[in-house]
Amino acid sequence: MKRPVLLACAWICCAVGFVGVVIPVMPTTPLILLATFLFAKSSPRCHAWIRKTRVYRSYVEPFKEQGGIPFRRKLHILGVSFTVMGLSAILAPHPVVWAVLGAVAAFLLWLMAWRIPTVGNIPAAAPRKASEDD
Repeated sequence: MKRPVLLACAWICCAVGFVGVVIPVMPTTPLILLATFLFAKSSPRCHAWIRKTRVYRSYVEPFKEQGGIPFRRKLHILGVSFTVMGLSAILAPHPVVWAVLGAVAAFLLWLMAWRIPTVGNIPAAAPRKASEDD
């Protein structure tokens, strides 16, 4: 009975993770990681399949190999997410919607800036010019 439950949960995580590719606020990488884990415990065939998918190779492999997300991808995620949330705020001018979108935006910013490590080329801070007081 345990295998069918794990397999069903894996497929749910997989489906929601794939939806997360096109809906910016949905977490893709954690859900695909969880689906991969659940497939490994329930179905070797499904586990082999998910590891060959483009979503797995694009989102999970770089995260597993490098331990984080490249800076440019983080900027892309934030840009698309904030654009979609901004449009949502304009199209649904209700304070409750704004509060939810604001909370999601703050969480996403915290996640990208402090929680998920940045790997690869991180832009260096602009060098400070020496002033005459130094």
